[in-house]
Amino acid sequence: MHEEIDATAGAIWQTLNANGELSLPSLRQQVEAKAPIFDWAVGWLAREDKIVITHHHRTYRMRPSDAQTRIAGA
Repeated sequence: MHEEIDATAGAIWQTLNANGELSLPSLRQQVEAKAPIFDWAVGWLAREDKIVITHHHRTYRMRPSDAQTRIAGA
């Protein structure tokens, strides 16, 4: 199970890094991960400060953290 969460977290981060900020539904659709694995992976990334989650109207938006974006671009 840990490997599946890790792989999903990697897919989420790569998707956000390539596309910038995305809504939660859009990100879930692009990554094509099953719940609850997707949710656990998002939680892991947020806890590790790899993504930033903001509330936007009736949904949430996610983007790579500024520090993570600089590392990826270096």
